Amino acid sequence: MMENGAAKRSMQKVTMREQDPALRRSNFKEVPFGYNDEEAKMEAARCLQCKKPLCMDGCPVNVRIPQFIGLIARGEFAAAARTIKETNALPAVCGRVCPQEEQCELHCILGKKGTPVAVGNLERFAADYERDNDLVVTPTAKPRNGKRVAIVGSGPAGLTCAGELAGEGFEVTVFEALHEAGGVLVYGIPEFRLPKAIVRAEVGYLEGLGVTIEKNFVVGRTATIDELMEEGYDAVFVGSGAGLPSFLRILGENGIGVYSANEYLTRSNLMRAFTDDAATPIMRGKRVVTVGGGNVAMDAARTALRLGAERSTIVYRRSEAEMPARKAEIHHAREEGIEFRLLCNPTAIVIDENAIVRGITCIRMELGAPDESGRRRPVPVPGSEFTVDCEVVVIAIGNSPNPLIPSTAPDIATSKWGGIITDEKTGRTSKTRVYAGGDIVTGAATVILAMGAGKIAARSIIEDLQ
Repeated sequence: MMENGAAKRSMQKVTMREQDPALRRSNFKEVPFGYNDEEAKMEAARCLQCKKPLCMDGCPVNVRIPQFIGLIARGEFAAAARTIKETNALPAVCGRVCPQEEQCELHCILGKKGTPVAVGNLERFAADYERDNDLVVTPTAKPRNGKRVAIVGSGPAGLTCAGELAGEGFEVTVFEALHEAGGVLVYGIPEFRLPKAIVRAEVGYLEGLGVTIEKNFVVGRTATIDELMEEGYDAVFVGSGAGLPSFLRILGENGIGVYSANEYLTRSNLMRAFTDDAATPIMRGKRVVTVGGGNVAMDAARTALRLGAERSTIVYRRSEAEMPARKAEIHHAREEGIEFRLLCNPTAIVIDENAIVRGITCIRMELGAPDESGRRRPVPVPGSEFTVDCEVVVIAIGNSPNPLIPSTAPDIATSKWGGIITDEKTGRTSKTRVYAGGDIVTGAATVILAMGAGKIAARSIIEDLQ
């Protein structure tokens, strides 16, 4: 059927095939299978190819969205991947974990009468096609310009900044505190959402550009920022993230079986505690309670299932409408059988005489007037306490910026909550030729926003050093 000389467009996106919930809840394999060639072309054909593409306004790294989607529609899949990589060095990652529904897809015209073009699914498809078919081409970097830049942290902000600078001829070294590069991409996001082989491939692409990655190097301990500059680095970019977990500060929180989400997920994701031969232990309670309502809470609760929990429960003090987690993550959690205890707030963790966790006591909440975040403030309901029996409690209520860098570089101005203060338009800090971006500046946020901050800082470094 034809309409105005073109095939009639579907108003609904092509659904991505997924693992059956009954099977995936007991394995760590990736949940969505991704598009095949025909599915990708069908979805790409929905794009209106707007002359003024509003979708690009919502992309923090300015991916040329209509151009790469048009290439997919014509079957030029590898060319699509290379178009994305002109502005985004981590497309296979972004296609999986970025909140496109709040960014590029939010502005899609098709979303007014149906569902927006699945930009994230198509980005993932193009990147996977290029990698799986050995079609990755590393662009030739400009000749070395004699300038050296140190990058602190190999998360999304640091890797993006490194890639931008390496392409412009800078000698770039990324200093990573852990034994594997990727930052939150390897320690924070589970295998079933982001396979680590994909992160390693994206890191390898940057190494092909000439980026050097030095692991097990803790800036602030192994060497300070001042010492790096004394060693000959002309500039330093700090992208050390938000690795300081927040806690509830309630009775019993020091009990055996209480984890911060950072520790719980790091043990599973990076140290692979879910394998039979792992050297790193993790408690595998039959009943696990996760406190929080963000993506990290969903990751922890779903990880608990895969570690053998018979019941995995999320306790959140507001309603589902206020949950900051992506709708897709909430949907997947529900499909897998996660129990949601909404409008409930923990008041104490129950421990026995040996300090071992036996449960968590909560009080029911009701929503009052909006608070400073714009969400309705939860108010306790007197006399409504109850206890949920459990052996493991995971606290996933947020993180603060890593305090190590500010504490060892006191001439870098910080905010009252510990984040590094920067000029938003340049990434410059109060210390000459030191720049920062990502969660160390904003607090815990999204991968793509951190990448955008890395690009901004890279442009300033190029301007200041050349």
